[in-house]
Order: sequence, then structure tokens, then C-alpha cells
Amino acid sequence: MAVTQPTRIGLFSVFSQVKKAIRGEQLDYTTGSIRKAVIMLAIPMILETALESVFAIVDIFFIGKLGNNAISAVGLTESVLSMVYAVGVGLSIGATALVSRRIGEKNEEEASRTGMQAILLSFFVAVLISAAGLIFSKPILQLMGATPGIVAAGLPYTRLIFSSGIFIVFLFLINGIFRGAGDAALAMRSLWLANICNIILCPLLIYGIGSWNGMGIVGAALATTIGRGLGVCYQMYHLLSGKGMIQFKREYFKPNKAILRSFFAISRTATLQFLIASASWTALARIMSGFGSTAVAGYTIAIRIFVFFLLPAWGLSNAAATLVGQNLGAEQPGRAEQSVWRAAKYNLIFMLFVSLVFFLGANWLSAFMTPDAEVQKIASQALKVFGFGSMFYGVGMVVISSFNGAGDTKTPTWINLFFFWALQIPLAYGLAVLLRMGPKGIFFAVITTEVLSTVTAVMIFRKGKWKLLKV
Repeated sequence: MAVTQPTRIGLFSVFSQVKKAIRGEQLDYTTGSIRKAVIMLAIPMILETALESVFAIVDIFFIGKLGNNAISAVGLTESVLSMVYAVGVGLSIGATALVSRRIGEKNEEEASRTGMQAILLSFFVAVLISAAGLIFSKPILQLMGATPGIVAAGLPYTRLIFSSGIFIVFLFLINGIFRGAGDAALAMRSLWLANICNIILCPLLIYGIGSWNGMGIVGAALATTIGRGLGVCYQMYHLLSGKGMIQFKREYFKPNKAILRSFFAISRTATLQFLIASASWTALARIMSGFGSTAVAGYTIAIRIFVFFLLPAWGLSNAAATLVGQNLGAEQPGRAEQSVWRAAKYNLIFMLFVSLVFFLGANWLSAFMTPDAEVQKIASQALKVFGFGSMFYGVGMVVISSFNGAGDTKTPTWINLFFFWALQIPLAYGLAVLLRMGPKGIFFAVITTEVLSTVTAVMIFRKGKWKLLKV
């Protein structure tokens, strides 16, 4: 009895914390237990990104039934669209870093003003991206090495997806504002709404219902666009309702040069940081296209499955970024660093599990996504290789996010520039093409660079210069 009672109390405490985290209970993350702070922030962020990973899997599962040209079109589009995601993530990093600092300083009014200024600047960026993507959709697919069949199958999909760039950017940005304020549950609910709508609409719009035959691959793009649009509407409703920690008032719409300059300075290097990484993935997809549509399809499926398992780890990384920003704002750098190592430990444990899943279940996961035996073979091969580096990937995500949470977006940018461009792309081309390893060479290049970049990031992080940055 003396043993079971504390266990029951411990389990009750855990479930109580989970319930509070999902409900969105407001806490001061600059005081109290670091473990509790990580858990309370990480749970809604993990649930948020977990459903985002389902979003990616649902799309490719239903599109996979349309054939290899459709899968390849989506894969090539996504590899370029990742640059739009990079802009959205970069802007959200700037918003999280600034808003979390102001919250840590206990200046909620300035945090709200900062969030509004971020939205103003990001609106113009998003409109330009949407227009450019819509106009240049066909040249983008051709540049990526798409065959005429892939272009014919995928062009309507590509055009619709790119034209919805404003929803992509705003989903990232506004959730970054919520996370910076410590309101991770609200960010979770907005993304859940977007993804649940997509999951429901995707099969209906692709295959139709009753006598209606559906819209094929265009239906997938429309389902995604509608889901993201509803998610943004939900976000804006809560920003304008005046009920949360971040409250927008009419006077906050007036441009503030000092805030805009600070937001732009952080966001531009953060955007460049992720553009470098995304452009690297685009280059890898271009190299992969030289091995045919079957290789591209297998690569696309493997990446979607990998992202499915990776995004929950990204949730923990986002929690670390918020804790770093708020604790630096409260002038507690030691607590900020402890939060990072605690989050990194949890991510390491999770990614060990992911590695095990890939080693044991790669064949089954690939077969579940496509009936094509050759595509299955390539996807399974990729997952097994990716499994070797998953643990490093998890730790690296936390450390990189922590730099960003501190407002130090330059350090990760230099790391990405060297490892993803100076090393990964030449290594992938050398192994895959020159040494004739084929797609496997690309997979080994990805893991090699991820391991080396993580080790480098940890070494720089331990020096502690990020603690001295003022934003």
C-alpha cells in the first residue's frame, strides 16, 4: 500500500497537468518547476504538430491512389513549397522571440503591439509570395525536372496550393505569436481545426460522393486550402476578441518603426535559415528526379512518413524556444539553459522510439502508403537510413530552436549554410550520381549532415553567447 499510493498520486498529477495544458491554463513560465513548464508548454505543441503530421500523411495516402505522376507532382510541389513554409516559420520565429521577451518582462501591452506589427509586415510578404507562386507554377515544376506527364497531372494542384500562400504564412505566424505568449493550447486548437477540416474534405473532394466523381488531385489542394483558411479565421477571431493575453487594439495597427525594424532583423535571418534548409531539400528532390518518377514517389512517401514522426519532436523544440525567450526576458539565463537540456532529453528519448519504429516497421509503413512494390522498396530504404540519425535530429531541433527563441537567428543560419549547402548537396550528388549509389546515396548524405550539424550546434550552444543577446 505504501508503494501504490504515491504511484496513484503521481499518475493523478500527470493527468491533471495534461488536462490543464490542453485546456490552456495560463502560467508564469519564469518561476516554479522547469519540468512542469516544459510539459505544460510541450503537450499542446506536440498535439498541435502531431495532427499537422497526420495532415501530411492523409494527403499523400489519398493522392497515392491516383498514381505515381500525382505523387511525384505533389512531391515536387512540396519541395518548392517548403520555401514558403520557410518564410512562414522565419516570420513566426521573429514573432515568438519578441513576444516571449515582452511577456517575460511582464509587458503584455508591448507584446500585443509587437504581435500586430508582425501581422502587418507579414501580410504584404504573404501576398507577394502567393502572386509569384500562382504566376510561375508551371516553370517551377519544369525547373524541378517534372516530365510532361507530371506537369499535366500536377499543374492545377500546384497553382491552387501556391495561391493559398497567405493562409500558410498566417497559420505559422499567428501560432508563433500565441506560443510566444505561452498560449500553446490556442495555437494547437487553430491547427487542429485546419487539419480536421482537411482530413474530412480530402477524400470527399478527391474521389467525390454519390454520383459526383470528385476533383482528383485538385480536390486535395482545395481541401488543404479550405482547412488552412478556416484555421486562420479562428486565429483572427481570438486575436480580436480581447479575451486572451495578446489583445489587439485599433492603435496597434499604426506602424511602429522600432518594432518593425527589430522584427524584420530577426525574421529575415530566421527566414534565410529555413530557406537554406528548404532549398537544400529542393536540390535533393531535383537530384532524385534524375532517377525517375518511381524514385521521386518513394522519396516523397518516405519524407511524409518521416515528417509524421518528426513533428511531435518539433513541438518540444517550440516549447524550448518559448521558455528561452520568456526566461531571458525575466533575466534568468540559467533557467533558460536548464529548460533547453530538459527538452533535449525528452526529445532524445522520443526519437529513440522513432528509430526503433523505422528499423522494424519501414516495410509495413511503405506498403501502407502505396501498392507499388518498387516505390515501397525506395521508401523503406529511406526510412531505415533516416532511422540512424533520428536521435541526433531530435537534439539538434531543440538546440536550434533555442537559439531562435533567444533571438539569435544568425548562428543557426551559418550552420545551415555550411552543412546543407557546402556539404549536403555536393555529398548527395557525389554519392548518388558519381559513385552510382542511386537514391540511397541521397539518404546517406541527409543523415551524415544532420549528425554533424547537431554536434556543431551543441558545441556552440554550450559557449553561452546566446544568453547575452538583447532584442
